[in-house]
Amino acid sequence: MTERPRLAVIGAGPAGLAASLAAAEHGVAVTLVDAAEEAGGQFYRQPAAALGARRPQALHHQWRTWRRLRSGLDRQLAAGRVTHLTGHHVWCVERESDSGRFAVHALRGPAQEEGVVVRADAVLLATGGYEKVLPFPGWTLPGVVTAGGAQAMLKGGLVLPGRTAVVAGTGPLLLPVATGLAAAGARVAALVESADPRDVLRRPSALAAQPGKLAEGARYAALLLRHRVRTLVRHTVVEAHGTDRLEAVTVAALDAQGRVGPGSERRVPCDTLAVGHGMLPHTDLAETLGCRLSGTDVYVDDEQRTDVPGVWAAGETTGIGGAALALVEGHIAGRSIAARLRGTAPDPRAWAAAGRARARLRGFFAAVDAVYAPPPGWADRVTHDTVLCRCEEVTAGEVRTAVDELGAGDLRTVKLLTRAGMGWCQGRMCGPAVAGVAGCPLTAARRPLARPVPLGVLAGSEEDLE
Repeated sequence: MTERPRLAVIGAGPAGLAASLAAAEHGVAVTLVDAAEEAGGQFYRQPAAALGARRPQALHHQWRTWRRLRSGLDRQLAAGRVTHLTGHHVWCVERESDSGRFAVHALRGPAQEEGVVVRADAVLLATGGYEKVLPFPGWTLPGVVTAGGAQAMLKGGLVLPGRTAVVAGTGPLLLPVATGLAAAGARVAALVESADPRDVLRRPSALAAQPGKLAEGARYAALLLRHRVRTLVRHTVVEAHGTDRLEAVTVAALDAQGRVGPGSERRVPCDTLAVGHGMLPHTDLAETLGCRLSGTDVYVDDEQRTDVPGVWAAGETTGIGGAALALVEGHIAGRSIAARLRGTAPDPRAWAAAGRARARLRGFFAAVDAVYAPPPGWADRVTHDTVLCRCEEVTAGEVRTAVDELGAGDLRTVKLLTRAGMGWCQGRMCGPAVAGVAGCPLTAARRPLARPVPLGVLAGSEEDLE
């Protein structure tokens, strides 16, 4: 018997799981590499077993889908078709010049000091996305967390970030965060949304393609009413207040141009602010491999192939679209990879239904993105002394000086003149804020390493897991 072709899947969220199962079912040996200790990604994040959660399904609204994925993974693990490497943080993927295969370099262990390498004939990037947070005065106070961070604390640790919360920003993620915190016992003083969700109703073609989303929205609206959460649309947080930690926020109404309405400010006491303004795809590994980007998304064709032979991508890394779209893209990618590695042209009929579902979901989320765009003029409200880059403590005033007085016209030049983006996160958190205040495009920064790596690992002390 010939050895089965090998696929390395990076990321065990919805896209990575769907691709792993589809590929394994069609004769591919899959190595699933993930930084977390449990499969599921951020969307299906599970509480640690030691916490003894009696009803973890209460934290999820797609629990049956998760159970099907988990059962499928367990079957493939038992059959030896999938190897799941948990707690492995991938820092680089490269093509080996001698064999033409891919080497996936990862760190493992509590201190992430042990280097390992996985070799494969093909790679699927299912690295997900991360939150975008736009700054405002006081956003660095203790008690201000990202919306996804608050949700992760609840799902993974069964803890509340505080007792009285305000959930603010823009985007569909705010709804499950607000309702989840309220259901867990927090008092959600306000849900502050800078857009108007009713604008989605003005896009009937997108809604007609996804009628279930209307029902989902209605369910969240009912939960907000049940928990008496005050919802403020076309409002924004203009300032967070406190000394040692957050004590209150000031919210204000916005007009159509994104300007604060005179006299509309109101102060809301709270000890937690969960804030988010959408998401951005993780593209570090794709950039290192030389994959083409379309804006901030990894470009893929109808088979989820990138323009680099042997590299596929699926899920949020190809464009933010939620778990349902990630599952569809992962399934298509897994089927395509299995066919291509066997040396046969895939039959598009095998995923025709999935392809139609992908098109409908992409159309829906394109409409959602247009509605939930950050309000215009947000950067003008950022005061000069507001910190943009927390790692390097760079203020908005310093960024404006680099642009207005020193002639910086792009993110790289701003970075060189101010050190914004040179810290631990390498600009992942502050990049959108710096770009907005500087008035320049948000562009990807190609990095050879996706995360900090010990020198000993770079020197070649890696364990080969092939």
